Amino acid sequence: MRLFRSLAIIVFIAGVVTSGRSILAQQDQSQTGDAVADAARKAREQKKNAPKPKKVLTDDDIAPKTAGTAQPAATPADTTTLETPPAAVKPELALAQDAAQKEDPNSEKAWRKRFAVQRKKIADAEQELEVLQRESEKASVQYYSDPQKAMNEQFTRKEINEKNEKIAAKQKEIAALRQQLSDMEDEVRRSGGDPGWAR
Repeated sequence: MRLFRSLAIIVFIAGVVTSGRSILAQQDQSQTGDAVADAARKAREQKKNAPKPKKVLTDDDIAPKTAGTAQPAATPADTTTLETPPAAVKPELALAQDAAQKEDPNSEKAWRKRFAVQRKKIADAEQELEVLQRESEKASVQYYSDPQKAMNEQFTRKEINEKNEKIAAKQKEIAALRQQLSDMEDEVRRSGGDPGWAR
């Protein structure tokens, strides 16, 4: 009988150990030891079990029905592409545009504006000429660390000649702009305007 009990206890312990091993093996299969994979697996399970959110209808979702034809509902993307209607233009801006269209081209304001623009063009061209002249002076005393380039530049004077050509072109441009200014002064006199508008 003792032998039978001992055998029964051994069989029972062996069964418990075997079942414990199978349970541990199943847990090992469900958890790979990789925390990221386990977290992703849990998130998928929670997502499957989570209830789906209910759709809330708004006025934008319900399309107005006219004469039996259904119009598509406006989406937020559609509203961003719509242009503002002409009636939505600010009244001040519309008045300024009307005033600009109605402005007399022979008025004092229009002439003074034209002369200011022409003088600005001349001033900008003179500044560019000044920069080109400084660059030309710098090129004439330029030192080249490469002896080959220094020798080529000494005989061809390519860089200096290019700068001188740019200076000559800019001087012609300034002369043309000044002639246009003089023509504008003559034009204001012919149109019956005050020559003082040119100043």
